[in-house]
Amino acid sequence: MPPPTAAHSWLAGRHFGIVIDAGSSGSRLQIYSWKDPRTITLGKGDPLAYTLPKVEKGTQDEDQWVSKVEPGLSSLADNPESAGTYLRPLLSHARDHIPPSLQKETPFFLLATAGMRLLSPTKQAEILKETCRFLITHSNFKIDGPSAVGPCGSSVRIITGEEEGLFGWIAVNYLMDGFTGSSKERTTYGFLDMGGASTQIAFEPSPAHQGNTKNLIDVRLRLLGGDEIRHKVYVTTWLGYGTNQARERYVGKVVTEFEASRDEEDDNDTVPDPCLPRGLELTESPVHASRPASSHLSATHRLRGTGSFEQCVQKASSLLNKNAPCPDSPCLMNGVHVPPIDFSVSHFIGVSEYWYSSEHIFGLGGAYDFVQYERAASKFCSRDWSGILKEHEESRERHRLGGDGEVEVDGKIVVAGQWGPNVELPRLQMQCFKAAWITNVLHEGIGMPRIVDPGGNSTTDADKVVEEAEKKGLGRPRPTFQSLDSVGDIAISWTLGKMVLEASKEVRPLVKTAKPIVDPIDDIEDIEDSPIQPIRPFFSLDALEDKITPHLPSSLSRSSLGFSPVLFFLYAAIICLLILLCPMRRRRRLSCLRPVRSSVKRDTYSLSETLEEGTANGSIPGSPTLSSQKWTEPLRRIFFAQSKQHSGLSVSTSNNTALRHMTNGHARASPTRSYSMPNDFLSTASSTQHIHGSRSPSPVPGFADDTLASSQSSIMSSRSRNASQMSLTSLASRQNAISRSLSGKGQLQ
Repeated sequence: MPPPTAAHSWLAGRHFGIVIDAGSSGSRLQIYSWKDPRTITLGKGDPLAYTLPKVEKGTQDEDQWVSKVEPGLSSLADNPESAGTYLRPLLSHARDHIPPSLQKETPFFLLATAGMRLLSPTKQAEILKETCRFLITHSNFKIDGPSAVGPCGSSVRIITGEEEGLFGWIAVNYLMDGFTGSSKERTTYGFLDMGGASTQIAFEPSPAHQGNTKNLIDVRLRLLGGDEIRHKVYVTTWLGYGTNQARERYVGKVVTEFEASRDEEDDNDTVPDPCLPRGLELTESPVHASRPASSHLSATHRLRGTGSFEQCVQKASSLLNKNAPCPDSPCLMNGVHVPPIDFSVSHFIGVSEYWYSSEHIFGLGGAYDFVQYERAASKFCSRDWSGILKEHEESRERHRLGGDGEVEVDGKIVVAGQWGPNVELPRLQMQCFKAAWITNVLHEGIGMPRIVDPGGNSTTDADKVVEEAEKKGLGRPRPTFQSLDSVGDIAISWTLGKMVLEASKEVRPLVKTAKPIVDPIDDIEDIEDSPIQPIRPFFSLDALEDKITPHLPSSLSRSSLGFSPVLFFLYAAIICLLILLCPMRRRRRLSCLRPVRSSVKRDTYSLSETLEEGTANGSIPGSPTLSSQKWTEPLRRIFFAQSKQHSGLSVSTSNNTALRHMTNGHARASPTRSYSMPNDFLSTASSTQHIHGSRSPSPVPGFADDTLASSQSSIMSSRSRNASQMSLTSLASRQNAISRSLSGKGQLQ
């Protein structure tokens, strides 16, 4: 279908923004729009002045603002040149819904998440490069130019888990009105997100804990009135703690335990798994193992479900790695520091897997109640897989909606066992494990207290459960934790937070000198010392490590040693090279000086002999020593340049005491002593040429004519041999002879 025209009334003053969320399982393009903040007129005291720009869906047809392709962008690791084919449907969708006249002003972002983070820097760079090339050559959207971030700057890149958490935190509080009103009235929500590969937490610590918390991130936004609001947010991510990665680690754990407990002669490879519904069998290969791989561990195993939610929670809890060293207390999972959380005042919203695992099967999305959640999970896990499979087929045929737990709707309990058509078999197979993992992360990992009603877990009195939950902070309308997918008609997504930030950047500040609004990670002043490091796969030393590591034995891997041996030896080699080069530099200089000095000595001796025989009447044709001066003069200028500070024409002599009466009063002593020529010699020479102040201290450099240079060399050599018989009279006569010789030659060149 053709894109809308710019003359459409809905498009008047409207700006657009496009984000592709390149996740681990697929890439989702989302189109957002907002009214240009500079066209909004605000009256005095207008409540709109204390709100952010309203970010909406970017298409009038609400079903067309999103488009998705599968699998994830990271699946192109071995075929990066296919990026264009992969992205073409998404780009076509964007071009079909944005007027051509507005495309040049529409920012376009492709931001990759956990799936791409798991790839090596080399693979990351290859995919991003091809992605950038395709988007630039096949669209007119606003895309950044090359920078240190990458070939498309910040428009095409991999975001860290922390950035994902910060954008999600902005989205949640934007939709929940956490940024609305005066500073005293604002109460922000914490943000929990769990995908297939990672999980994040972002929240604003209480004022009492902000002063003692390091690494808080400034989140700055600009309200429509021009005022800037600022929040200090703590954010962290756990890579490998998403449901899919956690499942892989779990399989490795149970297979390792199974192999360690069985007899060597036992050929049974069926592993009992409490995290699968009863009777379900899956064939899986352990990706993670807690000890070096053996023939049994590396082989595929058949896992057979025993259907025990309680045992599943217990087995999976060790994957949280709560016993890891904690360098900066307090810590949560895997030794990661997190400021204290007061759940009596801090309220959290969970998205993605928190919502899917609660709503799609159990029908318990929204306000979280541990009692109901545990009861629904236990019931589902203990069911026979054949019965679940049969019910799934019936639900697909009838397209029924509902849940598998006791859900109250208008005072009635919805019948269990009715699923929607969007629930696929992989969700049903992994639901038991995912529900257990959610429970572990919330309570054992983050530390959220469990709510137990007086009747215990066996109670079916929903009113008592709600009453007890309200007493302990879990009641509506503001429960301690709730899972959500959308607010109104806008889905909760970190991509929304990114667009809210982009719209906020367009608001005019009250003061022209105000600091521009930027992404939170770009506001970190000492980014080198920050625990949040941007992902920069281009020109990374990690790429070198990726190429070398496969050729090393497993005992020298990063995982075995705890550090990178490749980078360690690289840095050590650089340090050793620098240490060796320091003394070699002086030796090389002396080696270069040695032939120059030898040449100068030969020239000096030859010229002095010639002058003593009365042949100093100019240059000597065919003299090899004079010819060598021409090519050695640049070297002599370099190595003897430090003596150019002496005034007058100077010569270098030995420590002959007979020549010390010639020394200028302010000449500097050195291992090769430098002296200024006597004033009467300068007067004689000036009769043929006006000579300027500073000259080279060597016998030859600094003169344009070889005759005068020869005269200097003759004086130095003859004085050195005949110093014991020299007198002031003989010196004067020799100077007169030199003067006559110079006059015969003509004007100095």
